[in-house]
Amino acid sequence: MILDEMDKQLLLLLQEDSKQTNKALSNALGLSVTAVYERIRKLENNGIITGYVALVEKKKVDKSFVAFCHVKLVQHSQDYVVRFEKEVRKLDEVLECYHISGDYDYLLKVLVKDMAAFREFMVNKLTNIDHIGSTHSMFVINEVKHTTAISL
Repeated sequence: MILDEMDKQLLLLLQEDSKQTNKALSNALGLSVTAVYERIRKLENNGIITGYVALVEKKKVDKSFVAFCHVKLVQHSQDYVVRFEKEVRKLDEVLECYHISGDYDYLLKVLVKDMAAFREFMVNKLTNIDHIGSTHSMFVINEVKHTTAISL
């Protein structure tokens, strides 16, 4: 699917606030409500819009300790990679996991209550996953920029 300018504007508006009504979107875009509805359906059916979420303020739910963990596996065999990825998907504390190039194999974004909770996560969950050779953690001092919106 090739996005035209109207699709891109619609996606930007939805990324700002996906709870906007089709009427509000139609007013902002100068389209009919039906045209907006059909465009949204097309974007969903083509897998460009994959879901809708509520963004939660970390501090309000007592989960404001953010850490980034590098993980190195003992081997790069397909079996080890598949097992690690399966296990890490089960960890609620891990918000994001990326298979990366460089000195480490994975980068994890971890969200917990505090340093004690992070230690608990590391000792009782992450390092219990088989085939982890080493980890290296960094802690967020201040969040300078955080967005979920993709510029188009």
